[in-house]
Amino acid sequence: MAPEGRYEDGTDGRPQGAYETRGRLDRIVGLVIAAIVIAAAGLLWLAVAVNGPDTTVADSNDVVIGVWRVLYNADAPALPVILTAIALALLAAAGLAIVERRISTTSRRSMDPTDRPLAPKVVMGANRGVFAGEVTVTVLIPAHNEEASLPQTIASLKSQSHRPERIIVVADNCTDATVRLALQAGVEVIESVGNTKKKAGALNQALAQVLPQQGENDVVMVMDADTQLDDGFLAAAVVRFTADRALVAVGGLFYGEEGHGLIGQFQRNEYIRYARQMRRRRGRVFVLTGTASLFRPVALRTIAESRGWSLPGTSGDVYDTAALTEDNELTIAIKSLGGLMISPQDCTVVTELMPSWRTLWNQRLRWQRGALENIGAYGVTPSTIRYWAQQLGIGYGVIALSAYLGLIVTTLLALEAWIWFPFWLGIGFLFTIERVVAVWKGGWRARLLAALLFPELFFDMFLNAVYVKGIIDISFGRQAAWKHLAHAAPAGSLSTQEA
Repeated sequence: MAPEGRYEDGTDGRPQGAYETRGRLDRIVGLVIAAIVIAAAGLLWLAVAVNGPDTTVADSNDVVIGVWRVLYNADAPALPVILTAIALALLAAAGLAIVERRISTTSRRSMDPTDRPLAPKVVMGANRGVFAGEVTVTVLIPAHNEEASLPQTIASLKSQSHRPERIIVVADNCTDATVRLALQAGVEVIESVGNTKKKAGALNQALAQVLPQQGENDVVMVMDADTQLDDGFLAAAVVRFTADRALVAVGGLFYGEEGHGLIGQFQRNEYIRYARQMRRRRGRVFVLTGTASLFRPVALRTIAESRGWSLPGTSGDVYDTAALTEDNELTIAIKSLGGLMISPQDCTVVTELMPSWRTLWNQRLRWQRGALENIGAYGVTPSTIRYWAQQLGIGYGVIALSAYLGLIVTTLLALEAWIWFPFWLGIGFLFTIERVVAVWKGGWRARLLAALLFPELFFDMFLNAVYVKGIIDISFGRQAAWKHLAHAAPAGSLSTQEA
């Protein structure tokens, strides 16, 4: 039977494969974000300039500590300025939270299967009074030349307290021992055929075979071949799906593997902060991470049915093969259809880190470019407001951090003697304390790096450069590329890795 609001041939009267372009921004998304951010920064600069700040170093005082002569300046912004800045920050945060909660509440209360076919009440109404059996887990592992990491990934699945019923390696154009190692490990293998659409294309081929076999109470997990699940991940996820029939997806929280020196610690700190943010949001999802996420079949089938008419992509495909970041796009798709999803604190995974600045640049540029393309494809909708706000916030942060570091350098070059400003030192101290507390669970190395402050600020500048590059590339229509990270083959292997 065709979904409500569509004809028996599966269409809604519109040409299939031609996603409604009204409201799409495509490549101008970068220009839109850049224009808004620059305008906001300009308004702030104008507001400060109008007040005519004193450019002299007034009321400097000499303090002698032993033989150390210290100059300091007790000036601070006027109290009304401080209170206004705090009020604006709180207003922006509260406003975004209220809008996000209202959108979520609207989805939860919706009973319209045409507008929000994955809304909790719609999903629960469809299976009310029907027992579809115990929750089972089928795992899909997309793998392109992953012989180095695949054995550990499979081992982590088999060691789970709740073992998956099926493990399927989706081998995509492999030229190494990936297929042989998977078969030796006793798992199933689906090899892609003529796939030129990277990970998304391979998964679409596999899901076309797997989804028809899935019952309504089964779940499909998609996880990266370079990821290991922490023990209890699947057991916790199954409990969630069993307890909440309206839940359509569960995402994992990822932590970085050990090693890779300073660049590895930068990434581990970043992931720890993200997990902490999810904990404070009580699992409300930003992105269903590609490292490991589980889906009810109804969610994946509904997405495939909606492609080409209410969602971007090709009708019948679960994953949009045009998206650089398929996990982020799939998250927005589920949110657009009203789906309920969470990232619980007890569903954690350890994922690979980029070992060099070049590979990290390539990874983050793909993430950034993909995020921009995703919101450009969907336009400004209730489901994408949070993502638009995130991109605008990053853009504003680029200007703010660049101005801050630039001001420090200018001050160092301009003054004959260093002058301390107690007010700003106090602000900096509070900022440093927050950064240390945010990574406390990471151990002494994470805390030390956060306490030093400036190394992480320069790492943030590296990420800001990635952001700017992504904005420029999409604005000029430059072709984006997927760059696969080559892993070192195990000792004794005769296979050749592809970059």
